[in-house]
Amino acid sequence: MSIRDNASQMATALANKEISAVELTNQHYQQIEAVDKDVHAFLYLDKEGAISQATEIDKKRAAGEKLSPLAGVPLALKDVLTQKGVPTTCGSKILEGWRPPYDSTVVSKLKSAGVIILGKTNMDEFAMGSSTENSAFGPTHNPWDLSRIPGGSGGGSAAALAAFEAPLSIGTDTGGSIRQPAAVTGTVGVKPTYGGVSRYGLVAFSSSLDQAGPCARTVLDTALLHQVIAGFDPKDSTSINHAVPDVVAAAKKLEVKGMKIGIVKQLSGSGYQKGVENKFNEAIAELVKLGAEIVEVSCPNFEYALAAYYLIAPSECSSNLARFDSIRFGLRVGDDGSKGAEEVMNLTRQAGFGREVKRRIILGTYALSSGYYDAYYGSAQKVRTLIKRDFEA
Repeated sequence: MSIRDNASQMATALANKEISAVELTNQHYQQIEAVDKDVHAFLYLDKEGAISQATEIDKKRAAGEKLSPLAGVPLALKDVLTQKGVPTTCGSKILEGWRPPYDSTVVSKLKSAGVIILGKTNMDEFAMGSSTENSAFGPTHNPWDLSRIPGGSGGGSAAALAAFEAPLSIGTDTGGSIRQPAAVTGTVGVKPTYGGVSRYGLVAFSSSLDQAGPCARTVLDTALLHQVIAGFDPKDSTSINHAVPDVVAAAKKLEVKGMKIGIVKQLSGSGYQKGVENKFNEAIAELVKLGAEIVEVSCPNFEYALAAYYLIAPSECSSNLARFDSIRFGLRVGDDGSKGAEEVMNLTRQAGFGREVKRRIILGTYALSSGYYDAYYGSAQKVRTLIKRDFEA
């Protein structure tokens, strides 16, 4: 049993009592201690809580209780999801030291399944960035080459997998924050269908785009984790109320013969590094070799997607981050009795938010302002509808 094994192999070893959950958890903490001073994937380690969890799993297994397939397998959690009593910063100084009084639905489901939460991973502040260089607590490095980025915003969750600090992790994806870090760290990440995984307890960046999802080192492990966290949640008004597809069976089958796969015409052409383009073409050739049918799909409105995203996401960010007002929780600056509430709020937001977050708040506030709403945010939402129709055509 090695920490380089994948999660499904670890689950089998645990079920066969070849290793205990406590032993496996300690092995991963030893790896974190050995490499994370260079990688900086984690912001907080909940060693006491994790060992307590693992001890409970070992007791249940010894008593012959029926357990979830991933019971006892360790996991790294992106620091944008609340975990009761555990610091949740979203990579921002404005939330430094805040300990939520409740679990997010994702965390509740992980705990119910017996998955061991090792700690919270680094991220671009409030998930705004693509490199994990915008964290208030320093950048995360790519384990394959420490001079390079691990992607973002969920670079910590991806780096933890690539550095063998955890076999599973949870990320969130608004505009690529699960998928892009997976691509640059050689791991697997999936952004589930919007509403397929509950957003209750996920600190919002752009509510109509945010989605939590599974990350791992193999497709099967990602599917196993998806099966744990997916499903309807009455606490989330955007949650989809239907059965979770059996993605585990699909991952085990690994069959693409007869599958029709679309290649978007508007996303081909110039602008890609030669190595990236070559790998893309190699992947297409491999799919054809395995029996898939490749079809070129025209989505004429895709060229406007990035512009629409950079109006919709900052606008929703401007609204969502208004809640960080220094009054209810988090950082408070200038509260010496000599200043009014508005000045304390201004000082707190000035000191607590980083440059990229401020930039997006300003952009979003402008797009939502009177006289510009229809021209910017309203128009972006119309483009969003056109892009959706491209998918449905």
